[in-house]
Amino acid sequence: MKDEIIEYLKNDKNKQRCAKEIAQALGYGETKDFISLMKELNNLEDSGEIIRDDFNRYYMINQKDYYKGVLSVNKKGFGFVKTDDTEFYVSKTDMKNAYDGDIVLLKKKTKDPQNDEGIIINVLERGKNTCVGLVKEVKGKYHVFPDDHTRPDIFIEKRDLHGAAVGHKVLAEIKDYEPKVRGTVIKIIGHKNDPGVDILSVVHEHGAHIDFPDNVYKQIENIGDTIDLQGMKGRTDLRDLLTVTIDGETAKDLDDAVSLRVLNNHHYELGVHIADVSYYVTEGSPLDDEAIERGTSIYLVDRVIPMLPHKLSNGICSLNEGADRYTISCFMEIDQQGKVVDHKILPTVINSNHRMTYTNVNKILAGDKKVRKEYDDSIELFETMKELSDILTKKRNIRGAIDFDTQEAEIIVDNKGKPLDVVLRERGESERIIESFMLAANETVAEHFKWMDLPFIYRIHETPKTKKLQQFLAIAKPLGYTIHGSLDHIRPKELSKIINKSKGRPEHPIISTLLLRSMQKARYDRECLGHFGLADDFYTHFTSPIRRYPDLLVHRLIRTYLFNEQYNQINHFEEVIPDLAERSSECERKAIDIEREVEDMKKAEYMSYHIGEKFKGVISSVTHFGFFVELENTIEGLVHITDLTDDYYAFNEERLILVGERTKKIYKLSDPITVIVKGANKVEKQIDFLDAASTGKSFRKFSKKTNSYKRSKRHRKRA
Repeated sequence: MKDEIIEYLKNDKNKQRCAKEIAQALGYGETKDFISLMKELNNLEDSGEIIRDDFNRYYMINQKDYYKGVLSVNKKGFGFVKTDDTEFYVSKTDMKNAYDGDIVLLKKKTKDPQNDEGIIINVLERGKNTCVGLVKEVKGKYHVFPDDHTRPDIFIEKRDLHGAAVGHKVLAEIKDYEPKVRGTVIKIIGHKNDPGVDILSVVHEHGAHIDFPDNVYKQIENIGDTIDLQGMKGRTDLRDLLTVTIDGETAKDLDDAVSLRVLNNHHYELGVHIADVSYYVTEGSPLDDEAIERGTSIYLVDRVIPMLPHKLSNGICSLNEGADRYTISCFMEIDQQGKVVDHKILPTVINSNHRMTYTNVNKILAGDKKVRKEYDDSIELFETMKELSDILTKKRNIRGAIDFDTQEAEIIVDNKGKPLDVVLRERGESERIIESFMLAANETVAEHFKWMDLPFIYRIHETPKTKKLQQFLAIAKPLGYTIHGSLDHIRPKELSKIINKSKGRPEHPIISTLLLRSMQKARYDRECLGHFGLADDFYTHFTSPIRRYPDLLVHRLIRTYLFNEQYNQINHFEEVIPDLAERSSECERKAIDIEREVEDMKKAEYMSYHIGEKFKGVISSVTHFGFFVELENTIEGLVHITDLTDDYYAFNEERLILVGERTKKIYKLSDPITVIVKGANKVEKQIDFLDAASTGKSFRKFSKKTNSYKRSKRHRKRA
C-alpha cells in the first residue's frame, strides 16, 4: 500500500489528492481498507515523506518546496539542513524547537532558486536524546546546563538526579521536549574540576564507547599472551627475516612491521607485515560486534580509546619486539621506477627484531653515530628504506598525488591533563618512509581484489565538487593561484601544482588547508571508485586492523578468499559490506570530531594561561566580522572587527579583505601579524586576539576628530 500511495502522489498529473479521492483511485474504498490507507498516509506524513496542505490534499514534499534533511547547528545559533541534493541555511529565529542532529522537515523561505534559505516546519526525528552538561541549582530546582549551548537547559526532578550533585558533569537523557525540556541523569562523569572530566565529557557527548561490555571480556579470557601452535598451520615462517616496527615513542598498538632487501635484478622486495587481527576477532562474535560499533580507535591528548581491548591491541596482536606474532604479509617486487611488478599476499608469522621509533630512525638517517652504533645490524636496512621511499614518492608526484603537508599540533599535558605546551608535530624521513610503504601495500591489495571482482571494501576519495573549487579559487586567486582547464573535469595534477607552487611561501599553510577543505571527504565503499588525492585508481585500508575496522574486514576477506578459498561466502559479503562501509565511515567522522573538539578545548585552555601575551602568526581567514589568525603552532583565534579600534573597517567580499575607511589599511590572507591574547574560553573552545599594532590607540579620540563615532557604534551592531 505504501508504494502504491507514493507512486500515485509522484505523478503530478493526478489532481485528486484528498484521502477519499486517493482511496477511490487505488481501490481502497471499503471501510477496513480506508482505515488502513489513512494509517499509512499518517505514517508517511509523520516520517516527512509526504505533506498535507491546508485543504487536506497530499503531496510529495518536493512538490511543495518542502525538504527532508539533517540539521547541523552552529555555535552561534544558526544552522544548515543538508538534504539529498542541496544544503539550506536556517536562521536562529527559524529553528522552531529543532536541535543539532535532528531530522527535520523544511520549507524554502522564498521561491527564488538562488536563495537556499529555509524555515524548519517540524522535527521528524530527534538526532539524539542525550547530552552532557553541568548540574546547577536554580531557585531551588535542579537543571542540567548542556555543554552544547545551542541546546536548552534540562529540568531534572530531585529523584532523577540518581546521586548527582551540583557541580557534577553528567550525561542526561531527555524524556520530554514539550511543554518544557525534562530529563533524567543516566551517568555521572565526575566533578567539573576533576582531572580528565573535561575530555570524558566530550567523549560522552558524542556517544563514543569507553568501557567494553562483559561479554567481550568473557570472549577474550581464553586468548593467551603467546601464539598457539594450532595457528601456525599453513603459515610461512618469517621469524628469521630481519623485520622492524617504526612508530611514535608512546605507541603501544604496533600493527605494522616492514622488511626490505635488494634482489639480484636490482629490484626491491618490500615486505609489509600486518598484525593478523582477524585470526582472533571472528565474524559475529561479541568482540566483532563491539569493534563494528566503535569503528576506530580514538586518539586524544591524554589517552587512547581503543577499538579492541588492551589484551589484543597492546598484547597478542601488537608486533612487539622479540615476540612471535601472527601476521598477514604483502610482499611487493618494486622496480627502479617504483612500479610493483609482482606481489604475493601470505599468512605468516614474524618476530620483530627492533621496536624502532621515528626519532631514532631519523637520527640514524641523519648520521647520529651513537644511535647508528646501537642498531648497527639494521643500518643498511634503513638506508635502503630511504632509497626506495624516495623512488615511491617520485612516482606518486609524477602521477599527480596531492601532498597537502599540513602542520599538525602536538599538545603536551601533565598527569592531570593540564596543557603545558602546544608544539608542531615533527614529520621526518622515517614518517615519510612508513607512509610510502603503507600506501604501496594498500594500493597493491586493492588492485589485487579489484581484478578478482569479488565483494570487497575500498577507501575512496571522489573528485571535488565544482562549487567547492570555485570557492577555493575565490580565495586563492588574489594570492596568485589559479586552476587551468575545466573545474568539472579537474585532475589531481592541477591541484598538486598549486600546492607545490605555494611551498616555501608564507601562504603555503593557508593554501594547503583551504584546498584540503575543498576536497570531498574520503570514505569507505563497496565500489572501487579510485582515490583522487592519491591520484590512484585502486586503494583500500589494509595496514591498521588493530585500530580501524575496515582494515580488519579486509583481512577477513583476504583470509576467506585467498587463504581458505571459501567462495561460498560471496553472497554474504555482498550483502554486509555496504552497511559496514557506511557505518565505518560514520564512526571515522565521529572520531575525528571528538579528536578535534578535544584539541580545540586544550588549545583554548592553554591560551587562557597566556592572556595579555604577544604571539606571531598569519591571517588565515577574513570575514565580515573580523579575521582569524593562525599562530606558528597551529592555534587559531579571532580578531573581532569591533576590536580594530584605529579605524572603521569595511569588508570587501570579492577580494576577501578588510579595508580601513580613513587609513586605507588592509587586512588580507597570509599577512604576517603580531597579536595579543585577549581571552580564551575552554568551554566554548574559542580564542580571541587583538592586533598588537592597533591596540592601545584610542578609537574614541579618533572618532571625535573625524566625527565617525556613530559609525563605530553601527559597526558593533552589525557585527
